[in-house]
Amino acid sequence: MDKIYVVYWSQTGNTEVMAEAVGQGIRESGREVETLTVSQITEDTLKEVQAFALGCPAMGDEVLEESEMEPFMEQLDPMISGKQIGLFGSYGWGDGQWMREWQDRVMADGAVVAGGEGVIAQEMPDEDVLAACRNLGRILATV
Repeated sequence: MDKIYVVYWSQTGNTEVMAEAVGQGIRESGREVETLTVSQITEDTLKEVQAFALGCPAMGDEVLEESEMEPFMEQLDPMISGKQIGLFGSYGWGDGQWMREWQDRVMADGAVVAGGEGVIAQEMPDEDVLAACRNLGRILATV
């Protein structure tokens, strides 16, 4: 049984809370999960897995975090075709444009966005968002 990775970057802890909820959904489905910050993993680890989750808050002008997550995504882009990827993250302002662009990017790379769209939370995730994160984990666990 393959391990499912939940990889995230978090500045305030909001996206980290979401990552833990995604991991909980995976565990509750009977699958093994490893939750790591983006600095704790390399893209090579994800080469052979069919499903994983990525989390990042909106930064600046609604973009991915630029010093760790964006370079990591640049490494992933050419190798994610055919994979199922769960996306999640939090934001403080705006309307979720960074997530829509991230979804489009992942799909343009040939991957499937698990659940059809990313899970987003404005600021600290509430129970509805955490439930959506756990559900995302359950979706990934079926791959």
